[in-house]
Amino acid sequence: MTAPSELRVSKDRKTLFVTFPGAEPIELPAEMLRVLSPSAEVQGHSPEQRVTVPGKREVTITRIDPVGNYAVRITFDDFHDTGIFTWIYLAELGREKETRWQAYLDELAAKGLSRDRR
Repeated sequence: MTAPSELRVSKDRKTLFVTFPGAEPIELPAEMLRVLSPSAEVQGHSPEQRVTVPGKREVTITRIDPVGNYAVRITFDDFHDTGIFTWIYLAELGREKETRWQAYLDELAAKGLSRDRR
């Protein structure tokens, strides 16, 4: 997959804008990126180990670093920085944004968890 022609963080640090050549910009909220991080800490090493991450409504992006020509590492203000967001994964999140977000909200509800810190 081709690298994005633009990667930009909003002034409030709560949204990542990703534009792939010839495509409309994708808006990905920092909260969504954090709770769906591709890191082993969140995804586990198998589907059974995947973690539902609560309390990240106010999380922001503090840094984005390139990883080769295929990905970025995003650092959040809660110091999480172990996920490598490939171009393919960012495009998937853009395409499946509504479905993945609703699944996350459903998981929170099923587990009695909240988007807010307690």
